[in-house]
Amino acid sequence: MKRYPSSTADCLEDWLLDVANVRGARIVIREPSAPADFTAPSEKVLTQEELVVAICMLQGRDRPQLLRLAAQFISRNGLNLAVLARIAIRERVGPVLNAMALEAMKVDPEHLSWSFLASTFANTSHPHDAVIHWSRLAQPVMANGRVNAALWRLVA
Repeated sequence: MKRYPSSTADCLEDWLLDVANVRGARIVIREPSAPADFTAPSEKVLTQEELVVAICMLQGRDRPQLLRLAAQFISRNGLNLAVLARIAIRERVGPVLNAMALEAMKVDPEHLSWSFLASTFANTSHPHDAVIHWSRLAQPVMANGRVNAALWRLVA
């Protein structure tokens, strides 16, 4: 964060949000957004897998909407899942990824990345609060411009 400062980021969570936004995750944005001159670290410096784990860490502020950013990266099926699992185990975010995977699979039970995470972290404890809900990880697909969703799809 010190090597790649964002002048409008007041805390680590703001900075992680700025990095995720620069890398194309737009399901959650921050006001004020990252300044135009913000340069996010390259993926050689901070990998996508490390970014996802950092977003999921439990010692952060109470900002459950940030989990939607991690879900967006996972749902794209572009991560190295073995690396993600290794980092998640090291940083102890397996329970968060397991809870997210179980909720995401309510929307898409066959999703490769979420299935992998659910099976990898099946034996971890589960967070006891209802912060992680499948509707945070999905977006509605409206039928004929109507109010009720015809179906839901994972954010990607």
